[in-house]
Amino acid sequence: MQLSKTEEKLMKLLWKKEKAFMKDLLDAYDEPKPATTTIATLLKRMSDKGFVGYTTFGKSREYYPMVKKSDYFSKHVNGLIKNFFNNSASQFASFFTTETDLSEDELQELKKIVDSAIEKKKK
Repeated sequence: MQLSKTEEKLMKLLWKKEKAFMKDLLDAYDEPKPATTTIATLLKRMSDKGFVGYTTFGKSREYYPMVKKSDYFSKHVNGLIKNFFNNSASQFASFFTTETDLSEDELQELKKIVDSAIEKKKK
């Protein structure tokens, strides 16, 4: 299941805070802040989708992520590779390195990451 753009923005705040009450989440938004009812609706939808859980303290709820940020974005990247690059990571890497404006230093850093992953696979 996937989050909408507005849900994803809220989820990013929750991942950053790890646990938060509604007021904490509202305070984290830039002006103009969304309405409390908007955030409540988003949290309800995200809870229904299994992305957010909460603990009740009287009439207040402390929200927390139920999905790790790395798991969520890993699923997105894998879906991108599957849907747009014929499930080929090498086609994705080729596109990424030729169609983005990466500096030589950034490409060298990517090379180190790939070389390190190759070494780990050999072990």
